[in-house]
Amino acid sequence: MPAPAATAPLQGHTIAVTRAEQQLGEARRLFEQAGAAVLDLPALVIGPPDTWGPLDDALAELDAFHWLVFSSSNGVEAVEQRLRQLGGGLASRPRSLKIAAVGRKTAAVLENFGAPADFVPPAFVADSLIEHFPVSGWGQRLLLPRVQSGGRTLLAEAFAEAGARVVEVPAYESRCPAALPERTAAALEAGSVSAITFSSGKTVRHSGQLLEGHFGAHWRQRLETVALVSIGPQTSLACRELLGRVDAEANPHDLEGLVAACGHALKGSDPTSAAVADAPAGESAAPEPDQSR
Repeated sequence: MPAPAATAPLQGHTIAVTRAEQQLGEARRLFEQAGAAVLDLPALVIGPPDTWGPLDDALAELDAFHWLVFSSSNGVEAVEQRLRQLGGGLASRPRSLKIAAVGRKTAAVLENFGAPADFVPPAFVADSLIEHFPVSGWGQRLLLPRVQSGGRTLLAEAFAEAGARVVEVPAYESRCPAALPERTAAALEAGSVSAITFSSGKTVRHSGQLLEGHFGAHWRQRLETVALVSIGPQTSLACRELLGRVDAEANPHDLEGLVAACGHALKGSDPTSAAVADAPAGESAAPEPDQSR
């Protein structure tokens, strides 16, 4: 017997999930629990930065910082791995060093490493960290490990304006994979994908590169019948800039919220209508005006 719609809101729908290659498992589990058939669209390959020098220099003087601020689980994992190679770990950091984390996933990874966050903002976005930070920034020395390229400088700029001394260091890099998975490309070509979810602005940009590389200059036509679902405000901005629209945004800004946003975007839609009935096999209907910028 099929699961009730209330417990399987994505029953019958095919969802393409953009995540880092190493992080698709959790997203797949949540979407499959909601009834979806999941296609992998790995839009990020997480790896080391071009050089470890700036991070190593900062980690060598952790006792000189008041706060270690993580805006992603990737940053936590990168710092922990580097500290272990240097003979330490987040759990054995100087007692005076406190940790702030954006998001439940980031906080959970810290817990797993035996270094629970001292502060997690109520909303899972960087802006909330700044708004609710538990102490005045004046005179504080903050270390912000982050992605090498494509990340936001909002945190560093806002804390610096509040009088903090901020050190940003590249802890990892997220690069674009070489190509779309064949199964996902075939589903997009057949028009059988109901929605694509995006977990960062970089997943939007890299997905665009992958789609253009596979389908050519008219790649946006493949998305005309596909709901575009974003994890948060900055990802939504990237969707509007590159793809011309966003159909739903997660609230809260995490994987559970992303699943719920997909259900909202596809509510009342016929799962079998993803394919364009009037178009010949392998083609899409006439394109709408391209609104991307």
